[in-house]
Parts: sequence; structure tokens; C-alpha cells
Amino acid sequence: MKQRILFLFGVCFIAGISVNSAEKPNVIFLLADDLGWADTTLYGETKLYETPNLERLAARGMTFTRAYTANPLCSPTRSSILTGLHPARTGLTAPNCHTPTIVLEASAQESAAPDKKLTRYQSVTRLDPKYETIAERFQSEGYATAHFGKWHLGAEPYSPLEHGFDIDIPHWHGPGPAGSFVAPWKFPDFAEKYPQEHIEDRMGDEAVAFLEAHRDRPFFLNYWQFSVHAPFDAKADLIEKYRGKVDPSDEQRSPTYAAMVQSLDDNVGKILDALDRLEIADRTILVFFSDNGGNMYNEVDGTTPTSNRPLRGGKGNNWDGGVRVPAVIVWPGELEVGSRSDELITSTDFYPTLLEMSGLEASSDQIFDGVSLVPVLRGGTLEREGIFTFFPHSTKVPDTLPPSAAFYSGPWKLLRLFHQGENGAHEHRLFHLEEDIGERNDHAEEDPARVAELAKRLDAFLADTGAVYPNANPNYDSVNGALSRIGWKAVKDGALSLEEPGVLQLTAEAENAHVNVTPKTAIPAGELLLRIQMKSDAPGRIDLRWAEKGVKPLYFKDRLVHSDPFPAGKEIVSEIPFSAGAPVSSLRIDFRRPPGEVEIRQVEIRKGDDVVATWDFAP
Repeated sequence: MKQRILFLFGVCFIAGISVNSAEKPNVIFLLADDLGWADTTLYGETKLYETPNLERLAARGMTFTRAYTANPLCSPTRSSILTGLHPARTGLTAPNCHTPTIVLEASAQESAAPDKKLTRYQSVTRLDPKYETIAERFQSEGYATAHFGKWHLGAEPYSPLEHGFDIDIPHWHGPGPAGSFVAPWKFPDFAEKYPQEHIEDRMGDEAVAFLEAHRDRPFFLNYWQFSVHAPFDAKADLIEKYRGKVDPSDEQRSPTYAAMVQSLDDNVGKILDALDRLEIADRTILVFFSDNGGNMYNEVDGTTPTSNRPLRGGKGNNWDGGVRVPAVIVWPGELEVGSRSDELITSTDFYPTLLEMSGLEASSDQIFDGVSLVPVLRGGTLEREGIFTFFPHSTKVPDTLPPSAAFYSGPWKLLRLFHQGENGAHEHRLFHLEEDIGERNDHAEEDPARVAELAKRLDAFLADTGAVYPNANPNYDSVNGALSRIGWKAVKDGALSLEEPGVLQLTAEAENAHVNVTPKTAIPAGELLLRIQMKSDAPGRIDLRWAEKGVKPLYFKDRLVHSDPFPAGKEIVSEIPFSAGAPVSSLRIDFRRPPGEVEIRQVEIRKGDDVVATWDFAP
């Protein structure tokens, strides 16, 4: 899997560019934050957003239709761009580089509590200086280097200044702009020049000032935009512009997000204008990319920031919506302008690609997990088995997945869910993306031979990179684990089990066996009704207690209601009305009956005609 880039010539000429001449190509890497594949006009998937400057960029270069990040979140992808190494190899797999804890080696525990199917995994939290970054490599060749915008790979001594950049503005390690996009900002040592200055406009201006100062010297410039990451705010006039364009039936319907996309695009245009004005466009390589798919789980303007349709999922998820992104490469005089490529490319490819495009050698002991894209840029194809994504985490985003990895080969995508199968085996899903871009039709059962073949390659990749991911928990209790995930727990004098799909059985060992129920979200305050569809082998009644959010003690003696008596051997629906003065955070349900068994098929809580919580115990 390791791709060694070894150039065996000293003074070399690649694409007619002498390494030792004054005509070394400049390099600009434009990176968007959270910009999804469907968030630009490059692929025809948006009716709301406007990106004319990205279209200008594409007209000068090659647009990639199947470009992927190595991970569905920002910091891991950023590290893969800078090092050419996969997050599976570096262990930097989560966007936690702004947190105070410094971890430079990934790890996974051997065991966990019985309700956890997988053990705890710890990601690396900083970009380790032991890796030679692409900026360091260009810097060592006499290039001026600068980083503008988002970093999110660690504060000093892990900032851009320790990773090969001469200049770092605004020298900020956080996950997004400090405070807001529109001034006043909250950067500790970086102030706005005028009221309501937009941080992206300022970063664009700073980048242009660098271009002007270095027009006669080769440079490597990172302009890594804060856009379009949270917090979600934008120029007021642009928000109003897009408010009038919104189609309420379209899933992309946030005018604020659309305004943020325009600010991103405007500053891409600012860079292009400066290159043209300074007459250095013809010797400047540009890359445009995004660090992961679009955000589909925050809320802005009463909706999600964006939609990645027709892709499935988004940021923080190993579905294609989280890892497939827009990409353009400009290489003046060396590729067919306005061209498109369907080749599979990934974020680890840029380092070896930019070295070869610039006529530079890699260090003698350097390895890359990516490959050079120069053959594609010259109109050819790549000889590679495929590309990989790796995300050993599970987030709370919609359509979430367990910790996972994926292998892409041709039109096929093999998705591996770590230790989700029987007896701790991995679970696999297989998708044909050309026919099923939304990943809805799983071919794993009908094509086991292909699953086995692709799984073997994925195994080899994980072994080669030394990937660390959660272990199967040897202490896992599948029944109580499943119940725990939906908030049910036997507390006293009873045991819970799932005897058949949709049937929860309580085995009562004493007269007042009870369970605790914790809903995923607090149940709204007011006049409520608990309904339990059940059958008991002995008569009795139900006592209900509940906790209200922010109210102590948790269970008052007067916060207790009783059901009507229930009979033995008959399926009934027991209804218990109760009144909550604040949102309900948990329930305690006591079954006051002799030792024996209770079958529970469904539980729900209603407020008026609305069902505000429900449990049906389906697998």
C-alpha cells in the first residue's frame, strides 16, 4: 500500500520546469471547510447556491467528479493533505485538535462495560511534528510559505509555524472562526480593520497581500477558508438576497448558508483576480478541495445548513455525503482546460501530486498513502486498486453509522462496520455507486465473492497502515446493551430480556420490581399520558415516578401516580396520566405485583394528541 516517491535524478525537468530556475511554479491550495459535493454549481446539484468563481477556476483546470476525503471530518483530512498519509496511519481521526489533552498515539481499550458493543477508542489530538509536511518540503526548496485561515491541527508547538509555514494568519487553532464570521471577532491577537468586516474577506485580502509581496519568488500558499463551517452567520445583504431565492420544497433552503457559500466563492475570485493582475497566473498551480461533506445536522434558518442529495449522509458519516467533495486542479499549460475526470482521487494524493507537478523530489525516507495524479492531469488513468476512508468513531448525526472503514474500487464501495456482525465479526455492505449514488441497495448478500475480494484489500490496507480502531467488547451483553441504547434499565428486583422481536420481558423477582427509562430527548412539560401495552401473569398495578429537568430532588414523594389495577393473563393497555411542571428527563416504572413475568410490547407518552416519546422494542 505504501507509495514511495523516489526521483532518481538531480537536476530534473518535469513539464518543462527546471527545479533550479527562477521559474519554479507557485502553488496555492484552496481548502473549503464543510463544503459538500452538492454545494457548488460544478456538478449541477444546486439551484440556490451561486459559485461563478469556482466555475472560473474549473474553466482553467480539471474538475474531478469522484474526489474523496480520507475521513468525514476536518482535522483528519487536513492532516492527510499535509502529510500524504492516511489518518489510519497517523491515528489522527477526529477533529479534537483544539482540546487541551495532547495525545500523539491512537489507542483502543481491551474491554468496556457490558452495555457497550465496542471498546473506547482514543484518537491522536495533534499533528505530530515528526511528519514532514508538504509546506516543509517546499520551504526546504526555497519557497516562501504561508497559511491563511483555519488550521485545527493544534496550537503551538503544533501550529503552522512549526509545520513549515513562514506566515500564519490569524494564528488560530480553533474549529471555526473565533466567535463569528462578521466582526467583532474573538481572535486573541487579530482584530478587524473596520466594523462588520467579514473574516473571509480579510483572509482573502491577507492572501492577496502575500501574493503581491512574493510575485517574484516561488511560493506555497495555503488559503484554508473558515467557510462554510459553523457558526452560521453571514453578510446581512447576502442573506436577504438569497432569502428571495429560496424554494421551500428544496432541501437546500437556508439563505444564511447560501450567503456563506457566496463569500467563499467571492474570495476564490479575489485570488484569481490577483493572479491575473500580477501576471503570475501562468506559473501558478491551484488546487481546490473541501475537508468533508456538507453539514446536515446543525440548524440554521429553521432547517439544516445544507443537503448533500442525491448522496446519502453528510459530515461526520462514512456515507458518501460525508466524504465525497468538490475538487479542481489547475496546472497552466499542462492539462486540458475545462476538462473533467471520473478517476477516484483522495486527499492523500495531493502531496505526491504537487511534488511531481513542481519538479521536486520527496525526502529519501518518505512514504505516501496517496499517488501522484499527474497521469490523470495529462489525460491518462491511474493504476491503483482503489481508495480508502477510515472513521473509527460513531457520531450522533442523522443516519449515523458505527465505527467504520470503506474501500472504493471502480464503481463499487465496500463499507465495513467494525465488529457489528455475529460474535464480534465485521459487518459488510456493498454498493454500486454508478447505479445507486444514494447507497440504498446493499449487494453484500447476493455477491459474497466480491465482498470477500474487497474485504481482503481493506484488511491489507488496515494492516499496512497499522490502523487502530475499537475492539469488540468481550463483556458485551447483547440484550442489555440493546436496551441500554434505547434508555431502558432494570434497576431493582427484576431482569429485562428480549424474548422475541418487539416483546420486552420483565422477570420480577419481588413485589416491586422496577425499571428506569431515560428518553433520548427530554419529554416536554405539561399534561402527559403514559400508555403501556402489556400482559402480566399475575394481577397488580403500576406506580410511576419521574424526574424533571433542573428540579431536585429527582423523585419527590408527591411525584407519584398509580395506574388502575390490571388483570392476569390478558393483553391490555394501561394508561397513567401525570402532570409535569418541567421537561421530564427520566421515568421510574414500578410493577407492583408478585414475582413472575410481564410482557411489554409498546410504551408511549402522549401530550394531547401528539406522541412525544415511544418505544416498541423492535430489533
